Amino acid sequence: MGVSLTEKAAEHVAGYLASRGKGVGIRVSVKTTGCSGLMYVMEPVDEILPEDLRFSSQGVDVFVDPKSLVYVDGTQMDYVKQGLNEGFEFKNPNVQSECGCGESFTV
Repeated sequence: MGVSLTEKAAEHVAGYLASRGKGVGIRVSVKTTGCSGLMYVMEPVDEILPEDLRFSSQGVDVFVDPKSLVYVDGTQMDYVKQGLNEGFEFKNPNVQSECGCGESFTV
């Protein structure tokens, strides 16, 4: 299954990579933090690592390391605007609970 992007998320990522002038896609991973345990981390990918798993979605390559895939498999990323706020939203079927501030989650 991997990680997929909505059309809006793909447009935002493609625009970001174009404005940077480099990058072959984005990397999605998780790190231990926050009150619930895990937090999403996104970064542009300039160089593909040997252990990277590649998922193409809406014309954008999303790279995930095998350890993070356990937590993000099946996740769909969307880019949403709500009032003055905008950002990525993760629809992850593995999440069992999230902290009150929305910064971290647990599976």
